[in-house]
Amino acid sequence: MGKETGFLEVDRRERDYVAPEERLKHYKEFIHTPDEPVLREQASRCMNCGIPYCHNGCPVNNIIPDWNHLVYEGDWKNALDILHSTNNFPEFTGRICPAPCEAACTLNIIDSPVTIKSIEAAIIDRGWDEGWVKPQIPQKATGKSVAVVGSGPAGLACAQQLARAGHAVTVFEKNDRIGGLLRYGIPDFKMEKHLINRRCVQMEAEGVTFKTSAEVGVDVSWSALKDNFDAIVMAGGAEEARQLDIPGAELSGVRLAMEFLTQQNKRNAGDDEVRAAPRGTLSAKGKDVIVIGGGDTGSDCVGTSNRQGAKSVTQLEIMPKPPEKEDKALTWPDWPLKLRTSSSHEEGANRDWSILTKRVVGDGTNVTGLECVRVEWKDRQKQEIPGSEFTLPADLILLAMGFTGPTKRGLLDKANVELCERGNVKADELLYATSEPGVYACGDMRRGQSLVVWAIREGRQAARAVDEALMGKSELPR
Repeated sequence: MGKETGFLEVDRRERDYVAPEERLKHYKEFIHTPDEPVLREQASRCMNCGIPYCHNGCPVNNIIPDWNHLVYEGDWKNALDILHSTNNFPEFTGRICPAPCEAACTLNIIDSPVTIKSIEAAIIDRGWDEGWVKPQIPQKATGKSVAVVGSGPAGLACAQQLARAGHAVTVFEKNDRIGGLLRYGIPDFKMEKHLINRRCVQMEAEGVTFKTSAEVGVDVSWSALKDNFDAIVMAGGAEEARQLDIPGAELSGVRLAMEFLTQQNKRNAGDDEVRAAPRGTLSAKGKDVIVIGGGDTGSDCVGTSNRQGAKSVTQLEIMPKPPEKEDKALTWPDWPLKLRTSSSHEEGANRDWSILTKRVVGDGTNVTGLECVRVEWKDRQKQEIPGSEFTLPADLILLAMGFTGPTKRGLLDKANVELCERGNVKADELLYATSEPGVYACGDMRRGQSLVVWAIREGRQAARAVDEALMGKSELPR
């Protein structure tokens, strides 16, 4: 424990943001990392608990008290080594993970939790700046080959671990760039894409081969993978978006959130409009935008719409408005239900809860409005409130209502693996083996829509299972 009384003497201090009026002018990250003295002071708040609940709150089981202590002492390099021992890509989680570790922090019971996420991001950013992050090239090759299908966080983590074990790893990605939803689902203002690029360079040096624009089951045959690789890991995303099943939803102004977000990320990457928007350009400029869905994807649509110059942005959620603060005595150390206001919301948005959409209004081709009604929830059942109907003006309606599972077209149609009752690939959390011999599954394709940190955990654990199956034993960590 660095400083026994740190949590008594130091108040929580988060990272600062660039002012909304400035950050809305661009798509770059806008967080100011605190200076080193502030970070070390924040790390001193960690109590090094006898039972560190933050370990259990973190899906990759980051050894948080240890690297907090090292940051407090100014030993950043060893802090980085400990951080990397459980997490392949802390620069991703330090930016876009909602930090369940902080919810589980013991200090959170009676005070504000340690700024674990900020310290994590500062450690890895310092590591890259200092040149401490280097390829870990295996000493010898095993002679075994593994195909990893999907280059999101699960696929990348799995591929990197397997390459470090000495296997020849090839990652197949259906999009034109590596990263999966990290690349095209997360706005650049939350995570700039050079962070993915430099990890790809590192992984290539470690022996990973990347093949883009190579959709397995479409561009690359499933049988070719079965014939040419000793093992296959299915690590794609849960990309089947939940649809809006109401009259008028077929109008051209009703689009999926991921279409909208992907187009803007492609523009930011330098793609022209035709390449970025093969189904037609989506823009919120000068429009009344309605985002249906109150989660992170909906929030990302809010921030992107405001940067594009939307006339107005309204975000609707069918569930009731959460309480401003959680009941810590009831929820700690679990993830609490409470109102969460993102940086995108702070930039400008009308938010409303307990709203059921009834009909999209249009002129035959274009969207002009959205008919809604308020509902109340009783015994987990919603009931429309008589006389509460209203219509919102709308030129663009973005659907951010979550995902129902992996897309069946292509890969799953050809792979012939058993699916669970939820439509995900069936595999357990120990062996990660599917019903097809030599085929494994991890990440959102196995567990459904989830967090980046869960994807990294599953990718690492699947790599261990594959290595053990191929070699009879494994030194890779779980």
